[in-house]
Amino acid sequence: MAHLQAVRNTLPAQHNEYTQLTTYFDPHSQVAWGYMHAEPRPCFTPTLLRELIAWGNSMVGKIDDPAEPDVKYFVIASSVADTFSLGGDLSLFMKHIMAKDRQALYHYALSCIDCSFAVHSHLNRPGVTSIALVQGQALGGGFESALAANVLIAERGAKMGLPEILFNLFPGMGAMTFLGRRVGYHQAEKIIRSGKLYLAEELHDLGVLDVLAEPGEGESAVYDYVRREDKSRNGILALRAAREISQPVTYDELIRITEIWVDAALRLEARDLRMMERLVSRQTGKSGSPVDDSHALSA
Repeated sequence: MAHLQAVRNTLPAQHNEYTQLTTYFDPHSQVAWGYMHAEPRPCFTPTLLRELIAWGNSMVGKIDDPAEPDVKYFVIASSVADTFSLGGDLSLFMKHIMAKDRQALYHYALSCIDCSFAVHSHLNRPGVTSIALVQGQALGGGFESALAANVLIAERGAKMGLPEILFNLFPGMGAMTFLGRRVGYHQAEKIIRSGKLYLAEELHDLGVLDVLAEPGEGESAVYDYVRREDKSRNGILALRAAREISQPVTYDELIRITEIWVDAALRLEARDLRMMERLVSRQTGKSGSPVDDSHALSA
């Protein structure tokens, strides 16, 4: 938790009405920070998803109010030691799948898409840049959410992967869309089909990461990036706008892929659900803390 404490020591806290998200705003650098800490597991619970959307809406209100300090950057990070996010709420997945409750599963998937699209579209504000800071594990939907950001920063030794193929599914909340636009669709599908964990160093070599930070230096790397971008901000934002025209990510694309995911999830069989349950148990220790078990994703 040292990295969170370092930020707390330097950033003024705002009133925090959230239960699974801690937010700070640095008016000097115009950077908003959001640290996830979902319970009972560090995954995308319905509560965390609602709070992320509410945080985004609050930032939009601040940006659009001339009387409020502007937000140029927002950073999604985690205050859970060694874990960015374990991804989707697999326990909730199993509950809806076993109940054959398509509507509930689809509603959850839509909430994930709403968050990812808001991050990728930088809150639909052209002067804002979204940043994901990965310190520790980012699995499944956790990796997808990091890929959605305009800038992806990870510390050396961080592990990221898309394990869904191991329980006969695929990552349906943006992996193909966001990863494909970063490294090409052939490479993206290769990563998805592997189901393996990748070190941050490997992903940086593949072109997935924008910045590779030293261990424990993630927050400093964010501020270094902000300082570098500010020097050429007009050109960088114009280039991003041009890329968004040539390689647009539409909400409709994300929805159509998610619908395929929902239907595929409802076709899972008992043996697939058992594998999903194994991943839940291996990712979570008896105390409720995440376990860094690479074999959980290669079994």
